[in-house]
Amino acid sequence: MDVLMPQLGETVSEGKITKWFKAAGDAVKPGDNLFEIETDKVSMEVPAISAGVLTEIRVPTGAVAPVGAVVAVIAGEGGAAVVAMPAAAVSQPAAPKAAAPAVAAAPVQQRAIQPSGPMDPFFEVRTPERNYGPAKLASGTFVTPLARRLAGEGGIDLSRISGSGPHGRIVAQDVEAALASGAGRAAAMATGASAVQVKALYQGVDFEEVPLDNMRRTIAARLIEAKQTIPHFYLTADVELDKLNALREEANAGAPKKTAGAKDGEAAYKLSLNDFVIKALALALQRVPAANAVWAGDRILRFKHSDVGVAVAIEGGLLTPVIRNAEQKSLSAISNEMKDLAGRARDKKLKPGEYQGGASAISNLGMYGVREFSAIINPPHATILAVGASRRAPVEAEDGSVKFVSQMSVTLSCDHRVVDGALGAELLAAFRQMIENPVRMLV
Repeated sequence: MDVLMPQLGETVSEGKITKWFKAAGDAVKPGDNLFEIETDKVSMEVPAISAGVLTEIRVPTGAVAPVGAVVAVIAGEGGAAVVAMPAAAVSQPAAPKAAAPAVAAAPVQQRAIQPSGPMDPFFEVRTPERNYGPAKLASGTFVTPLARRLAGEGGIDLSRISGSGPHGRIVAQDVEAALASGAGRAAAMATGASAVQVKALYQGVDFEEVPLDNMRRTIAARLIEAKQTIPHFYLTADVELDKLNALREEANAGAPKKTAGAKDGEAAYKLSLNDFVIKALALALQRVPAANAVWAGDRILRFKHSDVGVAVAIEGGLLTPVIRNAEQKSLSAISNEMKDLAGRARDKKLKPGEYQGGASAISNLGMYGVREFSAIINPPHATILAVGASRRAPVEAEDGSVKFVSQMSVTLSCDHRVVDGALGAELLAAFRQMIENPVRMLV
């Protein structure tokens, strides 16, 4: 019985096995953890769902395999495939293909997946490119995940490639052919030289090579895709914080104390500036519903509720957990939910449904003293709000005198295909009104 690499989300096409809990020859029973996998988003333990003996491990520790690949074999009664599922439930995981009915002829043995070269902890298992979730470019052309990754690593513009797959789909061999051509090499040099070319510039210099893990590879590919395919424009505004700071201080001072299972005197919540930013953006998206949308290839999707993603820095990259229906939640609820999501994001314990989706996102670097920056949109989102540090700044009062106020700069990155300049300005103005009049967030 085959143990397959599970599907951990609609956009996840592969997983890296970081640990085997069982060895070949060990007996297993339902619920026993077989192995641990790491994707570009999460790390999860995968249990067995059938009893038997683990007779073969086909994908070793450190190797990467696509969703649906056979990673191990369990000998047991019956002939149906055993599909490994993650220990934490995921929303509507993709169903495995049904096992073929038994026939009199000898069953066809599925070939073991082997690397084409020396074993390397970061090798990619190459399988026929069939149905592992091809993505759709803005032009309407489909591209397989492997082809998209190779293009990102090689700096190839997928819009310039003609696909040779079914219905014009771009597959890995198309990208490899582009890389091998003079034009492909020129495009790669324009966006990033190869490792050999870069290392040649540093002969005689001491350095350490850091192999790319799944997360960093995915981030690199998605950032290139975002900048190449999304027509960004940016809007910046300064927002006064004096009223918000006073309200936040009063709310935290009056926070009730936790009771069951809490430390002595621990408050039920502690509001941060970021909690107000989340709520303000959620309400602004409700006021400007045309901006509460995402790009979907040949159409725009507009949403009734405000699902706001928040970038969380983790070791080796970042995740963007999503606060669902943020416009309906209290500030204290947003605060506590964000603390929980951020903690589990750093431990890579989020479920796919907790970091996928959303219409907009927030990236806050204020805690690092960054005054102002522009964030890259996370597709298919249409906007992302970059939040800078709070500071004291002189402004002109109504009577012509000068006064000092608490102020922060925010920059809204917009996808011009979805959000035009005036619409983006309207969204930013609505956000500013919420922050500068925070009592509106309480009603």
